[in-house]
Amino acid sequence: MVEPDVCLRIDSELLLFLPTSRRHEWQRVASDGTSTLGHVVQSVGVPLPEVGSMTVDGVLTGPSYQPAAGDVVHVHAVPRPQRVPLEPGQLAPRFLLDVHLGTLARRLRLLGIDASYHNDMDDPSLVVEANAERRVLLTQDHGLLRRRALWFGAYVRGIRPDDQLGDLLERFAPPLRPWTRCTACNGELTPVDKGEIERRLEAGTRRSYDAYGRCPECGRIYWRGAHSEHLEEIVRSAVRAVGSPS
Repeated sequence: MVEPDVCLRIDSELLLFLPTSRRHEWQRVASDGTSTLGHVVQSVGVPLPEVGSMTVDGVLTGPSYQPAAGDVVHVHAVPRPQRVPLEPGQLAPRFLLDVHLGTLARRLRLLGIDASYHNDMDDPSLVVEANAERRVLLTQDHGLLRRRALWFGAYVRGIRPDDQLGDLLERFAPPLRPWTRCTACNGELTPVDKGEIERRLEAGTRRSYDAYGRCPECGRIYWRGAHSEHLEEIVRSAVRAVGSPS
């Protein structure tokens, strides 16, 4: 029997990824001398996208390092706020949410954050889209985050949408532009003359409002003042968490 010979010290923020019976800061893992540190860390349950820096006996190293017997590895969680690599001309991170995060997607759009969502996309397709469009893949699926092909992913903490949104705002601190995106399809709203759309409006709406926006993707009409107090509070809370809208 091979004795465990690599010692991992897991940050407390990462223990949720370990099986309940093994949620301990210190983990001893058998090493075959050829597996990479990334493989060893993921073998205990921690997805690499959730890992920040790793140190071996105090020396910074990377996931391709091959740990040896006696190594003591400190596995740190990603720092917050976390920086997302942006494409030239891109001003803010873009996101792609898996099928279980539809409410979170609508809330991100409410805040003007580019959030793509499909309720019928399987895991391989999600990875392809995330990579092709350089979107951060948001999920609560540990296995999806461990896919080697994924360029950038993040685990969403929390069960309630309020908690999920708070977690994302703390982790990425994205710039906010409330009321500028279609919450249904993610299109960017453009101003539209009232005369162009008044036939589509209820009489009370026509009398009460003069400024309108339209989604060029799906055609939905929006107007300030139509928002419930619940939506207004979501925006106010987000602005308090991240700062003034850009």
